[in-house]
Amino acid sequence: MQAFIVDRYGKGSGQLGDMPEPTLHDHDVLVQVHAAGVNPLDSKIRDGEFKLLLPYALPLILGNEFAGVVLRVGSQVRRFQVGDAVYGRPAAQRIGSFAERIAVHEDDIALKPKTLSMEEAASLPLVALTAWQALVERAQVRPGQKVFIHAGSGGVGTLAIQLAKHLGAQVATTTSTANVALVKQLGADVVIDYKQEDFEARLRDYDVVLNSLDAQTLRKSLTVMKPGGQLISISGPPDLRFAQEAGLNWGLQQVMRLLSYGIRRRARRRGVDYSFLFMRAQGEQLREIATLIDAGVLRPVVDRVFPFKSAAEALAYVESGRVKGKVVLRMV
Repeated sequence: MQAFIVDRYGKGSGQLGDMPEPTLHDHDVLVQVHAAGVNPLDSKIRDGEFKLLLPYALPLILGNEFAGVVLRVGSQVRRFQVGDAVYGRPAAQRIGSFAERIAVHEDDIALKPKTLSMEEAASLPLVALTAWQALVERAQVRPGQKVFIHAGSGGVGTLAIQLAKHLGAQVATTTSTANVALVKQLGADVVIDYKQEDFEARLRDYDVVLNSLDAQTLRKSLTVMKPGGQLISISGPPDLRFAQEAGLNWGLQQVMRLLSYGIRRRARRRGVDYSFLFMRAQGEQLREIATLIDAGVLRPVVDRVFPFKSAAEALAYVESGRVKGKVVLRMV
């Protein structure tokens, strides 16, 4: 089958080529991929930034989310049947959605939202699960709380703003001048144009901050939080909790603990809890998200759709930092 393959780590690596058909296990579903979302995570994996945490065997098929149609089901699959339209994020150890077909565990997918196209559905699993696991599962955002979401016009930001508003929060976000109107349409109550002002000079007493930017921004975020708040970062540094949940060995656990020592110390001084979030596959949460989408509560924001043959160009566009929402590959 045709796939986008990485046979060596490094910037700009990867090309279309032939790969063997996926192996279907008893609890797996074989999906014909109609569309696949493109994320900064794909570039980071290709560049080798996750070699320590996710030691993939090369050659590797990139791709962390998809939408498509079920072609076959394993002998123990009970929730899906041939012909179902589904969307999902494969487990981190089984990525590979930049391909004509992918085999995934049935627990990692859900029926596609009925109101969305394949391209729109493929743009959602990774970012929607990230927002859900940060705001619903970990922060347990409640009505009346104040939530600050960095990079509101990005893939995670566009979904996190909408979800936080649905949960009843007052939402602040940062974005560039060109995207102020977009994030306001998504529901942001307070918008900081980072080209015009510093967020730390304007915001105060936030209960939850979701960070997706650099270490300096992470440190500054502590200054806008109230005691007892939660600072959740999806861009690092990893912490001991993440290492333990990921099943890393004792040595790597200590490395993660040391990497996060500085920000955890600063957070403790302010009475704030710091944690790193690496989103995991979760089909049940995708089912709940699909319900919200079909009810009109959440909507995807798709910037551009590239043909499969232009996967390298799509990755380069994501790396440019100019994306509003998500970039998607159309496979069929």
